[in-house]
Formats: sequence, structure tokens, C-alpha cells
Amino acid sequence: MLVRKLAPTLMILVIVTLVMANCAPAPAQPVEVTRIVEVTRIVEAPAAASPPAPAPAAAGQLLTTIKQRGKIICGTRTDLAGFGYLDANGRNIGFDIDLCRAVAVALFNNPDAVEFVPLTSAERGPALQTGEVDLLSRNLTWTTSRDAQWGNFTVVMFYDGQGMMVRKDSGFTELEDLNGVTVCVTTGTTTELNLADNFRQRGLKFTAVTFEDTAAVYSAYEDGRCDAATSDKSQLAAVRSGFKNPDDHVILDVTMSKEPLTPAVPSGDDKWFDVVKTVMGVLINAEELGVTSQNVDEMMNSDNVLIRRMLGAEGSFGQEDLGLAPDFAANVIRAVGNYGEIYDRYMGPTGDAFTLPRGLNKLWEDGGLIYAAPLR
Repeated sequence: MLVRKLAPTLMILVIVTLVMANCAPAPAQPVEVTRIVEVTRIVEAPAAASPPAPAPAAAGQLLTTIKQRGKIICGTRTDLAGFGYLDANGRNIGFDIDLCRAVAVALFNNPDAVEFVPLTSAERGPALQTGEVDLLSRNLTWTTSRDAQWGNFTVVMFYDGQGMMVRKDSGFTELEDLNGVTVCVTTGTTTELNLADNFRQRGLKFTAVTFEDTAAVYSAYEDGRCDAATSDKSQLAAVRSGFKNPDDHVILDVTMSKEPLTPAVPSGDDKWFDVVKTVMGVLINAEELGVTSQNVDEMMNSDNVLIRRMLGAEGSFGQEDLGLAPDFAANVIRAVGNYGEIYDRYMGPTGDAFTLPRGLNKLWEDGGLIYAAPLR
């Protein structure tokens, strides 16, 4: 009887013992311990929290946010003659700057309703991607990857091509002469990639001397730290004009790439994208139609229906759909001029910065590539 009574208890003890033996964890392997320690380290000692980034405008609400703010935040530069630089009074001026001011006039009828944010070449893409700027107008080349990754590119406002600057006494006349040289170039740019592509295609060797700051590129070149400097031809001409002895340097008669320069906006708000494109189109169409900052008021009474429509005196070309005043184009032209006036102000025969023939940047009817959608 005693055995019978104890048997179930003994059996239970045996079963429990076997179960515990089977369930007991196997000795931990070193690699598993390491993983646990790493996870524990992440949980128990997190990196110090960064200050929260400014919240970007909600999708589709950028134009509304800008109007509520009362100004445009425009990414640009302050160090490139002709395009974005400071005048004697410290005011930001230049071709790219006036494109931003034109948009400010369209929205607020005020060319000064702009906050300019100077950006390096490396900062341009992230600033556009994160919505730090509403508009990027800074010698920006439109490429397929940037279009896919950075934002929306608007209207090509300047056609350029990459060139090469060397000292006149070097004897260099073509790229093939540059085998084995050192070349100063801004890093993180299409310029750096084009340089590598062109030299590899020709079987040439070179040593790149790279800088994130464009001004440092030309300072190093002028100081003799490299044999050549490369960038868009317009930029080379602008920088050379500021050298101590400009005539000691030449820009080779070679074009290494296509460089369509265009303002860009963050992705996500089609209406804001359309506003900027329309303003750029107004600047181009105004030159084509002969409307200038000097005759815009007189032109309000023109017999040309295209002019009257553009200036808001008759009909519409979509202003109300974009939330713009019927006569916003007249205000824009009155404040900053047409495309040709802006170009000549800085790079024309009597320009403020230097002289650069328009070339491809002539109107299409004059043999150039500048062309905009019709305003109707």
C-alpha cells in the first residue's frame, strides 16, 4: 500500500526532474553573449538626444505655409560674382538672387520678402530634401538622380557647360595636354564626377585636390597648389574676374558636360512647384514680348493680346488657380525686370559683375535655348 501511495508522487518527481533537465538553458555561446551585451548597451546607454529638427510643411501645404509666414526662404550663395554675392552694402544680389526676389514679388509684391540662406555645394541637396529652404537658386545643375532624390526642378534659367581654367604660361590648350596634372575641384558636385569621367574616357591621369568650400578651390588654384581648376564656364569666368591678375589665366575652349541650371523646390506641393515655374516663365516671356521694367506700365495698354494677358489687363493664364493676383506679372517685371534685364544687370556688356556673352542663353528666336511655356 505504501509503495502504491508513494508511486504517483515518485513518478511526478521524476517527470518534473526530467522536464526541468530538458528545459534548462544550454551553456551560452560566446557570440550569443556578445549580442546580448551589445543590445543591453544600446538600451542602457543611448546616444544623447539631438534637438528636434524644424518640422517641414505638411505634404501639399508648403505654399500655404509660405503665405502664412510672409516670406520665402531661399537657399543660395554669397560668394559668386554674377550669380550670388554681396554688394558694397552687404546686400545679397545676383542672377540667382533676383530669381528668388521675383517669386517674392509674385506672392507678396515685395522683392525683400525673402530670407536668404547661404549654402555650400554639399549642403544644397539636404537643405532641399528636408525642407530647410522653400526654393533653391544656387548654380544648381538639373540631373536625373537629383530630380529623383532632392526635389522638383523647375525651368532651366541658365545653360552652361563645364570648362577648365589654366595659367596662360602653362602652354595647355586642350584636355589631352593635362595628363598627370593636379586639378582643384569642389567635392560633392557634378563637376567632380564629370572631371573623372572625362579624364577616364580619354585615358588621362590626374590628381584631384578637393575642397567643400568653392572659394577654397580657387584660392588654392591661384596660390599654385594645383595646375588647373574646373567648374561651369560661367563660374570660371566669374572667379577669374576677381583674380589679382585675371589675364594670367585662360579658360580652355573645351566643354566637358551639359549643365542646365535651374531653381528647385522641395517635393510634395505641386501648386508651389507650379507657382515657381510660372514666375520663371513670366521673366522669359516678358523679354520675348519686349516688356521691360521701364515700359511695363505703358504696355498695360498694348494692342498685343499676349502682352495684355500676361500683365493682367485682359483674360487669364491661370493666376487665380495658383492664388496669384491678376497683375502679379506686371509687379514682377516692374520690380526685377525681364530675363534679359536680369542677365545684363550682372553679366551684360555693362554688368555689375563681369561680361559674359549670352551664347546659349539667348532667347530661342535669337538662336539660343531660352524658351518658356506660353502664358495662356
